[in-house]
Order: sequence, then C-alpha cells, then structure tokens
Amino acid sequence: MTDLAPSGPQNPVEWRTTPGLTPYQDAVTAMEARVAAIHAGEQPEHVWLVEHPPLYTAGTSAKPSDLLDARFPVHETGRGGQLTYHGPGQRVAYVMLDLKRRNPDVRAYVAGLENWIMRALAGFGVTAERREGRVGLWVALDRHGGLPGTEAKIAAIGVRVRRWITFHGAAINLSPDLSHYGGIVPCGIREHGVTSLKALGVDATMEDLDAALKDAWPAIFG
Repeated sequence: MTDLAPSGPQNPVEWRTTPGLTPYQDAVTAMEARVAAIHAGEQPEHVWLVEHPPLYTAGTSAKPSDLLDARFPVHETGRGGQLTYHGPGQRVAYVMLDLKRRNPDVRAYVAGLENWIMRALAGFGVTAERREGRVGLWVALDRHGGLPGTEAKIAAIGVRVRRWITFHGAAINLSPDLSHYGGIVPCGIREHGVTSLKALGVDATMEDLDAALKDAWPAIFG
C-alpha cells in the first residue's frame, strides 16, 4: 500500500466513463456537486473519465499573453496551473478523493497522479518523466525517432482541493489534433511542444488507455 491508500473502512472508488463530448461547464458543475457529497459522506470517491469539445482552460496562474489565438472557447477555472487545451482524442481524468482519509498532503497527491499516469503509459512502451520546474509529464522524443535532446509534453496536471477533497485532475493525449495547441502557450512553456500516443507511433484506443489507467490505479491509490 502507498501513502495515498485510504485508511480505515472505505467504500470502493467509483469509476465512470462518459461517452461522447462533455461540455466543460457541465463537468465543473458535476464535480462541484460530487465534491460536496463526498465531504458530507453521502457518496464515495470518484474517478470520472471524459472527453471535451475543443476548448482552452485557464488555471489560477494563467497569463493573458499566453493566449495567442482564442480560436476555441476559453474557460477560467479554479484549478492550479496555466493555460491548457482539451479536445477530442484526449482523455481527461477528473479525480475526486478525500485526502483526509488518505494523506492530507497536496504535493504527495500531485506526485501520486504523476506516478499513476507514468505507470499507465509505461504499458504502451512510453517513458513519461517529470521535469524540474515544469508541471506535467514529458517524453524524450529521441526514444521515438525524434531529434536528440528534444522532448514534448504528453500529460497535463491541474488540481484543486476543497476541504481536502480533490477535483480537476489530469489530461492525457491519446490522439488529439495537436495543431489545436497553437492557440496557446501550453502551461506557459514556449521552448517545448506537445505530443500524443498517436504521434509517438502507439496504436491504441481510448478503451486501451482507460484500461491501463484502471490497472495502474491500485499500486498508487490502494
């Protein structure tokens, strides 16, 4: 068990996958309600897997200068981080956990999310890594036919915690249209690009990615 496993009696985490494209504001409203219900002890912890229509979200550290072309709707959100993109072909994992029953340490929780995604992507032969001073997970492109020294982001992380209940979460690029990132400076980082499992030559479906995420979960979160 890890330091993020629940302590004491605990209902199983409820997993849900919503087909199609979920409007962003609908997702935020649903998360807000679920966070309140988890805090009240009325519903179990929750992992919600969705896709969104093309849009940008601005975290609490977003800089207006990083919005280069508002070609898609821009949603201000209370999660940490800067500007990012969501769209079809990207798996967004909204994770709602009670850290008081696990480990009331937000840094440990973010590290747990990173470890979870790294384990899932490793199953596809992709080594995702942290980088000092940069949030999210990165891939060295020379391992996949790219130029030596080049790297790109494959997963973004942005979380919010209310009364020790987490929400928002992570976005993992399976096969989104990477040109859609051209309207922003993703996460405020200009010198590196973004990638996806498809761009790295991995032939996987969203169902494959979801299965990998579920398989990797217990080792990190119990």
